[in-house]
Amino acid sequence: MLSTKMIGNKIYEARKKNNLSQAQLAEQVSISPQAVGKWERGESMPDISTLNKLAKILGVDLNYFSATFKSNENVELSETDEIQSADNSSSSKKSELNWNMSSGSWVDADFSELNKLQDKFSSSNMKNCKFTGSNLSDLTLKSNDIADCDFSKSDMRNSKIQYCDFVRNNFTECSLIDSIFSTSEIQKCDFSKANFSGVEFKKSEFNNCTLVNTIWNQTSFKMSHISNLIFNGKIEECSFENCSFSKVTFQNATLTNTFFKGQRLKGIKFIDCQADRMTYEFLKNGKADLNGITLKINENDSCI
Repeated sequence: MLSTKMIGNKIYEARKKNNLSQAQLAEQVSISPQAVGKWERGESMPDISTLNKLAKILGVDLNYFSATFKSNENVELSETDEIQSADNSSSSKKSELNWNMSSGSWVDADFSELNKLQDKFSSSNMKNCKFTGSNLSDLTLKSNDIADCDFSKSDMRNSKIQYCDFVRNNFTECSLIDSIFSTSEIQKCDFSKANFSGVEFKKSEFNNCTLVNTIWNQTSFKMSHISNLIFNGKIEECSFENCSFSKVTFQNATLTNTFFKGQRLKGIKFIDCQADRMTYEFLKNGKADLNGITLKINENDSCI
């Protein structure tokens, strides 16, 4: 776990090696000198995006701020900090160690535009955090509670998400291509214009979310509970296998080569929808209410 005292000492060390005063560093970070002083005294800690900016300014790797980074020098921090160091000959060594922010609690943190977080946040609780425009591809989350966070316009493709709870999060224009949600609960989230191509849901709860202009292509749901959702637009080569449905509506949707397996399709309602012959027969076999579906006679017609 990161501590404010440890982070403060590391900022102090790197600042001194760069012959910067607190005021000079504060100007480059666009904060007050008093804020830098509080960091270095361990009274507060910069958020991860500010740490990323500090790493660039101070010429260190982001791993430098990790608790496991080994430094060759031990620096004692003074409260007044008026001492100027003339020795700038040694540079901090790059570390192969990975900074890790898993098993923590993060509130009101701004992680926007960060890259390659991968498994650094597993088992963390996050509330009201920002990941806007971040590259989160290959992200691994396990046993996370995530609420009121903003993932809009982020790239989350190829992510592995297991035993997680997502509540009231913003995923608008987010790319979730080829991600896997396993034994997770997703509710009251906004997925407008999100791309679910190749996404797989396994034994998950998908409830009461906003799905406006969402992309569904080769998306699969397996043994999942789906409720209080409205699907629209193109539903292409998707599958719903042994799922349960409650108050699920397909409205103004065109379903093509979409597979439905199971006998619990009575919770689905169709309004002004089109389906090709294969999809229509899958629904018919599952005893779905086919009112609201127009059968496409020519299967080679493109979806509208």
